[in-house]
Amino acid sequence: MPSAWRLKALSAAALLACGLAAQAQTPATPPASAVAGARPTPPAAAPDAAEPKAYDKVITKDASTQAGLFTLHEQKGKFYFEIPKAKLDQNLLMVATAKSVPANTDHAGRALNRDVVRFVLRNHKVYLEEISFAYQGDPSRAIHSAVERSQRATVLAVVPVEAYGKDGAPVIEVSKLFTTEVGDFTARPLVRAAGLDSARSYLDKGRAFPTSLRMDAVHTYTLAPQPLPPGLPLPPGFQMPPQPVRSGTVDMAYSIVELPAQPMMPRQHDDRVGFFSTAHVDYATDDHESTRKRWIARWRLEKKDPGAALSEPVKPVVWYIDSATPEFLVPYIKKGVEAWNVAFEAAGFKNAIQARPFPTKAEDPEFDPDDVRYSLIRWVPSPVPNAYGPHLSDPRSGEILNANIVMYHNILQLQRDWYVTQAGAVDKRAQQLPLPNDLMGDLVAYVVTHEVGHSLGLPHNMKASSTYPTEKLRDPAWLKTMGHVPTLMDYSRFNYLVQPEDKVDTALLFPKVGPYDLFAVRWGYSPIAGATSPEAERATLDAWAREQDSKPWLRFTTPKAEGDLGENTEAVGDADAVLATTWGTKNLQRIVKGLPKMAMAPGRDDRALQELYRAVWGQWGRELGHVAAIVGGYETQNKHGSQPGTIATPTTRANQARAVKFLGEQILATPTWALEPTVTERLPVSEPATLLLNTQRQVLRNLLERSRTARLQLHEAQLGAKAYRVSDLLADLRGAVYSELQGSAAPSPHRRNLQLTYLGVLNERLNNHNPANADDARSAVRAELRTLQALFSAKAAQAGDAGAKAHWGELSHSAQASLDPKLAQAFAPALPLVRPGFAEESCWPGREAWLLQGLSSEEDHSGHRH
Repeated sequence: MPSAWRLKALSAAALLACGLAAQAQTPATPPASAVAGARPTPPAAAPDAAEPKAYDKVITKDASTQAGLFTLHEQKGKFYFEIPKAKLDQNLLMVATAKSVPANTDHAGRALNRDVVRFVLRNHKVYLEEISFAYQGDPSRAIHSAVERSQRATVLAVVPVEAYGKDGAPVIEVSKLFTTEVGDFTARPLVRAAGLDSARSYLDKGRAFPTSLRMDAVHTYTLAPQPLPPGLPLPPGFQMPPQPVRSGTVDMAYSIVELPAQPMMPRQHDDRVGFFSTAHVDYATDDHESTRKRWIARWRLEKKDPGAALSEPVKPVVWYIDSATPEFLVPYIKKGVEAWNVAFEAAGFKNAIQARPFPTKAEDPEFDPDDVRYSLIRWVPSPVPNAYGPHLSDPRSGEILNANIVMYHNILQLQRDWYVTQAGAVDKRAQQLPLPNDLMGDLVAYVVTHEVGHSLGLPHNMKASSTYPTEKLRDPAWLKTMGHVPTLMDYSRFNYLVQPEDKVDTALLFPKVGPYDLFAVRWGYSPIAGATSPEAERATLDAWAREQDSKPWLRFTTPKAEGDLGENTEAVGDADAVLATTWGTKNLQRIVKGLPKMAMAPGRDDRALQELYRAVWGQWGRELGHVAAIVGGYETQNKHGSQPGTIATPTTRANQARAVKFLGEQILATPTWALEPTVTERLPVSEPATLLLNTQRQVLRNLLERSRTARLQLHEAQLGAKAYRVSDLLADLRGAVYSELQGSAAPSPHRRNLQLTYLGVLNERLNNHNPANADDARSAVRAELRTLQALFSAKAAQAGDAGAKAHWGELSHSAQASLDPKLAQAFAPALPLVRPGFAEESCWPGREAWLLQGLSSEEDHSGHRH
């Protein structure tokens, strides 16, 4: 359209719009005030929107009503709380959970936030306030009122009162509370969102129960742009092209739970014994300072017969087994839950821990899995190979109120991989796929028992397993009475030390509720006669904790010590990790040879073979990590008060040198057994070499990480010439990695890759540092690079073979480049610093990122395998 015509058209449109607007504002009939002689009529007063309406105008006869903690009304898609006056200003626990999540996003069932809240009525408005128990004081002391005044509850939201019930109960419409981001009750971090789109979010349904409310909402988030992979080389001035707007929808479940009217008497936390806890600062002490106190998390178990040594509890702890659970697993899950009764009998309680299937309506008409009065074991259809056991507790006392254990379906696959690679050499049932149902049932029961332990208040304990004598762990008599680990709360899985010739019953390969578990449950749950306050229990609890002095397998993590060589995940026999890994490696060699027969069958592709081969490497990497932990390691025991002696003793020079020598022989020398031709011929051609080099690189990085070399320097400061120093470590690694410097043998391709990779690790260690942090080990690394550069240069000059000359010359050039600040970035890190043998957040970590780096399987890039 010509510009003149365009201007005319726009002008006409503007005039038309103005005319329409004026017409809309002009009444068809003149107002009375415009008629001659008429008295002006004042405009009608608009109703005050802040004023409540009549009850029956808000909650009509068409409303659907449920009685419960609050009366819940629903009508025309809106939900209303009618809050009894007695419930105003009352402490309530509010919990947000992600019930369903977008594909490839974390875990369904993930707890997002929990806080104590209260509803406060003021001037026809109800304020939702978040309450903190961070500071406390004895109500009988003068400072109590000051402590109370110093903590202001945070206002999270305000909602107008729509009406009042007959007893003065305010009625509020609650969509705003559950369709917006109120406080930290949001799934934004879960889905990595930029913001919540309220137009695509809504309140779906609500349920009222006698002591709680459950509100389900749908939240739709605009997702943040996906970041570039770290370390990706980009040209100068590169900018990401615009990315399409992505969204993710989460089904949210909000529970508002009534806290007990009378808090349970708390029990003081002691970090010598493992319990989850709640913390606060206590100003009402006689220590002339504020004191940080913690209460352990535990269920309220009270004896029906307080005078009996063994009594049933007034209220047992019961888990209900999800009706979605595969039928053949239900009895095994029940067995896994109730395995804890042996520990509670040691604490004086009979039949305290129970498991039941979901009841029918006829059996229990009140049962509803959404009611927080019931603890559940949920079976989640998810490809995530995981399980976890969270709990809700009263922050005033630590009382556990609810614990829903989540079992992800693919925990079956992870248990298969672990059992095959840890027990496949001695259990014939694990030498053919698929595993039989009875074996898989026992594997699932073990997972359930571990997660129930968390739900009873027990955290992980990696320490206790390192106190068992390694040589005893192949002895059937020891295993029958003590097990291969003292606690089921370790990350230790199955006894991979047992050799075929030991003839050990396969039932003894499984962890079980052990001596530490009995000790911890007795310490946390046994009633203490005559004690009417937490302070009155201290002497008895301290005496019980000191049993650890004479029984080391009752010990728990030492929080004040660093580098405990026994704080290993996935470890069996780490009192002597070299011996344990020697036996473990023998079994892995047997298992690798058996993989083709086990995993390859008519009508089946090679996927299981590839998965199990990777699992072998993962298992071996963890075992090698246990050996590496010896270097710079300490032997520790947590102690309190008058307990004599040090909490940390450096391990000996000989022990550390033995560990490095073992690693040199096992992984830095090419392990031909791990490259078994009958397996590798069915894999992508680069995969075996990639797995080998990744494992070698991670072992080297593990040995040279900053915290480890710092501990070696502390050893030197403590022990002087008796210490194993950073220079000793570097010299030993030089001999293992570059053994071809002595003699005429040319390094193989695998060795050449290792030798160049080690230079990259040294370069990374020297040049990737924070100048603000002292790192004395860099001087030793720099000296080692100078030594290597000279040796490589000399070797290149002597080499007669052109290939060998080129290799040694390249190493010489690379070492020189690392010493030159202008060239030091030639060897950028190829992998994130992940240590073999150290788990992430999950209870059931699967394949490690360090292991799979460089492999191309779509599944392995999903982010859900570790």
